[in-house]
Amino acid sequence: MSVQLESSWLKVLDKEFEKDYMVSLKQFLISEKQQNKVIFPPSTEIFNAFNLTPFDKVKVVIIGQDPYHGYGQAHGLSFSVKDHVRLPPSLQNIYKELETDIEGFKIPTSGNLTKWAKQGVLLLNATLTVEANKAGSHQKRGWETFTDEAIKAVSDYKQGVVFILWGRFAQDKERLIDTSKHYIIKSAHPSPFSAYNGFFGSKPFSKTNEFLKKQNLQPIDWQV
Repeated sequence: MSVQLESSWLKVLDKEFEKDYMVSLKQFLISEKQQNKVIFPPSTEIFNAFNLTPFDKVKVVIIGQDPYHGYGQAHGLSFSVKDHVRLPPSLQNIYKELETDIEGFKIPTSGNLTKWAKQGVLLLNATLTVEANKAGSHQKRGWETFTDEAIKAVSDYKQGVVFILWGRFAQDKERLIDTSKHYIIKSAHPSPFSAYNGFFGSKPFSKTNEFLKKQNLQPIDWQV
């Protein structure tokens, strides 16, 4: 796992790569590949969330749990899939909510959220790799420690960031965030199992843009 991390992120996270947990995580990933296991996303895309959304540009953080574990889906951004890949159920529901929340939003055929990332939306999964067809297979190997440090860095060194926390897993990360200087949006997860329990109608996208405008920041163009 050769690390090519965007320079402004490297300034705040470089010490993490020397720590024992990251050394053992790297050894674990090397060992998995030596056993010819298929790992998603491809190694060049593991840190896509950081590389597409520099630390200096982060305005919004959307926290997911795991990369998609199907072939051709994951590319390093939470909830996002590559072009020409069938939309996963959670992303379909995100688009449905956008259609009712943001005037003029048209549900796209692509699930590639790179356009959001380039506007300052950090699409961060807690775990950054997964074995093909084995959901959650790389949890508790060290990634969560690394991504928690990333969330803490945003909280500590930045001001007025919007954190969108969908579902219990993401909401547990609130403990890492200084709520006195950041804006938290919480609701049920967009998964089909929970979307009707408070995700639909929660208007996270318009609320995010209202908060950004109050700070004289450019709102997010959510149209993909």
